[in-house]
Amino acid sequence: MKSRVSALLTLVVAAAALTACTPTVHMEPAAEANDPLCAEVSVRLPQRIGDLDRVWTDAQATAAWGDPSAVLFRCGLESPAASTLQCVSFGGVDWLVDDEDYPSLRMTTFGRTPAAQAYVDTSKISGDQALEALKLAVGTLPVTGQCTTVTEATGDGEDAPETATE
Repeated sequence: MKSRVSALLTLVVAAAALTACTPTVHMEPAAEANDPLCAEVSVRLPQRIGDLDRVWTDAQATAAWGDPSAVLFRCGLESPAASTLQCVSFGGVDWLVDDEDYPSLRMTTFGRTPAAQAYVDTSKISGDQALEALKLAVGTLPVTGQCTTVTEATGDGEDAPETATE
């Protein structure tokens, strides 16, 4: 009996030690994080992005990679309206790119409901690499719109950079 108690105590201490080494990233969930579609996305998120391992987060429909976190992800945002922000496409998923916090980029899906967002520290990993890794999970969200050029949207003018229009 004493050996069982000793073995159980050793197991509990080892488990506590292992969880103490695992960082938990505090994040705020998006307003619609409880959408079942976000659960579908969450189970498909990669365990690694580049050389960055996934770390625990404390909010529903969120994820983080790297220690300290180089990529933060949330699902369940309101779909963004048409925008003049740069729009890029990876694997059929359109993303609006906000570089206001450069070298970190805030990239929000466009034409997906609910929307998802990745906040990427580009001093640690490229935005392209992050979006490439996220495309399979985020690609499960229903398509409601897509990026177009201003010329495509209005039918006139010169070539313009891609923007988001519905």
